[in-house]
Amino acid sequence: MNEPVHTTVQCHASGDGTGDVIVELPAEVLDAVGVTVGDLLSIELIDGEIVLKPLREADPS
Repeated sequence: MNEPVHTTVQCHASGDGTGDVIVELPAEVLDAVGVTVGDLLSIELIDGEIVLKPLREADPS
């Protein structure tokens, strides 16, 4: 398993009235996780931390 990457980011309102937010991840985080702009990520709250994982088409989960 990869080592966790800890960072602090700001959330921005999407501006479309949906209540969604945009989270801009720094390039070093994207590189560490192995994703690029446009990839899909799962998001979970685990022990008070937000955990992002890449979603791969080949993943059985």
